[in-house]
This record gives sequence, C-alpha cells and structure tokens, in this order.
Amino acid sequence: MSTQVELKTPKSEDRAAYIAALGFPVLVIIGGIIGFTASDVVLNISSWVNPLLGIIMFSMGLTLKPVDFALVAKRPLPVLIGVIAQFVIMPLIALLVVWVLQLPAEIAAGVILVGCAPGGTSSNVVSYLSRGDVALSVTMTSISTLLAPIFTPLLTLWLAGQYMPLNAADMAVSIVQVVLIPVVGGLVVRLIFPTLIGKVLPLLPWISVIAISLIVAIVVAGSRDKILEAGLLVLAAVIIHNTLGYSLGYLAAKFTGQPAAARRTTAIEVGMQNSGLAAGLASQYMSPMSALPGAIFSVWHNLSGALLAALCRASDKRAAEKVASEKAASEKAAS
Repeated sequence: MSTQVELKTPKSEDRAAYIAALGFPVLVIIGGIIGFTASDVVLNISSWVNPLLGIIMFSMGLTLKPVDFALVAKRPLPVLIGVIAQFVIMPLIALLVVWVLQLPAEIAAGVILVGCAPGGTSSNVVSYLSRGDVALSVTMTSISTLLAPIFTPLLTLWLAGQYMPLNAADMAVSIVQVVLIPVVGGLVVRLIFPTLIGKVLPLLPWISVIAISLIVAIVVAGSRDKILEAGLLVLAAVIIHNTLGYSLGYLAAKFTGQPAAARRTTAIEVGMQNSGLAAGLASQYMSPMSALPGAIFSVWHNLSGALLAALCRASDKRAAEKVASEKAASEKAAS
C-alpha cells in the first residue's frame, strides 16, 4: 500500500505514521471478519481481486518520484543487498517454515508465494517509525516491485511447483497487468499533475488499505470452511516467516558493513512482503486456502512492524540516555 506521509512537523508525522501502522491491520481484520461472517455476499465480488490490486499499485506509483530511483546510482550497494536479500532470504525461509511445520500442500504453496513476493510498501512507514533510512526503503520497495514480474513467478514455480501445478507465464502477465503497469502509470500521472497529486497523498494509504481489506474479505470468504481447522497453523507459519525475515535481513546488512539506519531498513524491507499481491495471485492461480497465508500476513506484518518500530525507538532512547549520563559524569569528574 502507498505509505509516504507528508506532514508539517515531526510530531504530527509520527502520530500520522503510527495511526497508519496500527490502523491498517484493524481495517484488514474487519475485512476478514466480514468475509467470514458474510461469505455468500462477499463471494459475489470475488472477481474484484485484480482491479483492487491495480488500485493498490497505482496508489503506490502516485507516491513515487524519479528522485526515488536516483539512490540506485548514488548508493547501489545497500539497494542491491536489500533487493537480493528480498528474493533470496524470504523464499528460503518460506521453504524452511514449510518443512519444519510440515504444512499441507495448499498452505505450503501459499507461504512460498508470500516469500517470493516483492517488498510491502507499508515498510516505508515502518522504516520511518523505526528511524531507518526512509529514502532507501522507498527505493528498495520500488525496485523489488518492478522486478516482481520476473522473479515472483519464476521463484514460485521453482519452489512451490512441487505442491501444485502452476502457470508461471500467466502469473507473470498478471503481475505486469496489476503491478508494473499501474505503478508506472501512477508515476507518470504524478509527473504530469504534481500539485494535484500532492494534495491527495495523505488519502492514498487509506484507499490502499481499504482495497487490501476487500481482498482479505474475498480470500477469507473463499476459504471459510477450512480457516477454523488451519488458521492457527497458518498464523504460526506467518509469524515465524516474518520474524526470521527481520532477523536475517538485519544480519545481511550488518555483515556487509551497512550503517545502523540502513540495517533497520533492510530488516524491514526483507521481513515485510506485498502480501496483498500474494493473496490475490494465490486466489487466482492456486486455491482459496493458498491465499490464506497472504491474508494473515497482511494483518500480522503491520502489527509486528509497529512493535519493531517501538523497540527501535526504545533502543535509541536508552542509547541517548547512556551518552547523556556518561557526558554528565565526565563533566563532573573534570570539575
């Protein structure tokens, strides 16, 4: 979902970002409840999934500017590390989770598809809240999204093809239609109408999350009968996948010598997936049950991202207090 926040003061930016990070999963949960309790009604709009994905990605495109891609030339290494980690670490973790939990075929394929998806755009808000490198976050998300038509179907076919038959070519075409074209279209529209788009930017995250909530409602409605028996298993898989993504993303940046802000951003970019896209693709090319991991990930990664941001801020506060204490002690000794 589109998540750039343009407000006047740091305090108001923090407040708006926290509202976004915590409000998004609430709305998505409401979508899931509607899908579960009114499945017959929601299934009437099951054909809306691709148009809704197009709206989400068009909104993302509207938040982008050409300068967001300039970082690739200025600082190619951290961008490269993040994007490679995105398409290597998360798919491999997905395989590990599937193997450890011995997941049924439909759920296994869905978890792997989540792992092969590009970075989630809500990572930009979480990176801001975590005092990470927001410019790097936007660039990583944008590059992984543009590469998704190539890597997501190929990786999914390779890793999840053993669990169910897949058509990677059709999936690639679908990603181009619902991801690449809308993102580029949004970028072009912002270039043509910068003032107008600037005025509507604060609304874009909420438009996107409403679209994701509707996708989740459709996914839940389609797998309603199996949610009660498999819901906890899927939740466990999602939590493990997401947590290991954060941890290994951070370590990848640390071992390659990236500064603290870039480490946090890489962790967030790797751990947070475009799970709305994964849920939509799974419902179209796999099965309703395969879409469930993406739906649950859409809720969980925003909650875990907000928690991670709070932990990062608490760590910064402790570090600042320690520096202040040491400085006061040094000044007292000197006097």
